[in-house]
Amino acid sequence: MSFRPAMSRASLVTASLTALAVLGLGACDSGPDTGSAAAAGPSVIAPGKPGEGNRTLSAEDAEKRRADDDSPNSADVSYARMMIQHHAQALKMTELAPKQAESGQVKKLAERISAAQGPEIKAMEGWLGTHGEKVTGGGHDHAAMPGMATEAQLKQLRAAEGKAFDRLFLTLMITHHEGAISMATDVKSGGNNVLIEEMADDVVAQQTSEISRMRAML
Repeated sequence: MSFRPAMSRASLVTASLTALAVLGLGACDSGPDTGSAAAAGPSVIAPGKPGEGNRTLSAEDAEKRRADDDSPNSADVSYARMMIQHHAQALKMTELAPKQAESGQVKKLAERISAAQGPEIKAMEGWLGTHGEKVTGGGHDHAAMPGMATEAQLKQLRAAEGKAFDRLFLTLMITHHEGAISMATDVKSGGNNVLIEEMADDVVAQQTSEISRMRAML
């Protein structure tokens, strides 16, 4: 008579353990799946580099990758090439100031312009080389660049001395700076490369300030 209760208790224990095991497995299965689905969110297939397979990126990572793509476009390359020539003319003008200018302010201004634009030319030449582009190219005409002095104006500047030089130098350089600012503004809206944009920002800030000083000196 004692056998039946023993079997009943054993069956109950077995049934209870089985139920707990099923519940435990269900909890383990549901937890990670729910969390994984929530963490993953929508995904994007991104093509890999040559020789590499595709990668699955989260929507956030894909957006960041697009934002980080600053591959130069034609506007960036044209800007660098044109600004090299633009700066080169400014340097030719500043070379005349030490001997031909009368004003000490004009001489110092010319020195500052030379000290800034010389290294900027080197930086843009280096940028072009880094991206496999030649320094010359595109058939850019000097006359087509905003603010460039004509050969007749440069000849007049080379012949001027004293106060006449000071006034002509400031007049031509203000126009030259305004042209550079126009070019920098254009590439900021049409270019794609971050470094070129930073260079353009520097041109706008520095040359806007110099224009104000030169106008006060006229």
